[in-house]
Amino acid sequence: MKNAILVVSVLLFFLQVGCAKSVRYSAEEIKDFPPSVQEHIKKGEISLGMTPQQVRYSWGAPDSARKLEPLDGKTREEWIYSATAGMGVIGTRLLVFFDGKLIYISK
Repeated sequence: MKNAILVVSVLLFFLQVGCAKSVRYSAEEIKDFPPSVQEHIKKGEISLGMTPQQVRYSWGAPDSARKLEPLDGKTREEWIYSATAGMGVIGTRLLVFFDGKLIYISK
């Protein structure tokens, strides 16, 4: 009986650990951002005007990223995040940065 309780306890522990949300930042790393940006990061949200670093803190690394041709001498990047379930992709989000700021978020 004790072994069964131990096994169940260990199993529940590992299930709990597997469901834990990973934090991609520390309070120290985001302390200099505006309060609204800090709140977005804490909630795992993004908003227009965020920098690539702020988006990474909020959503993590993109599934793919590519540099686009500069426009008016300013940098452009395209990031793609894919949501998966089972064996396939169920949705993607496209983000575009212009001159170091997020300017487009696909629906």
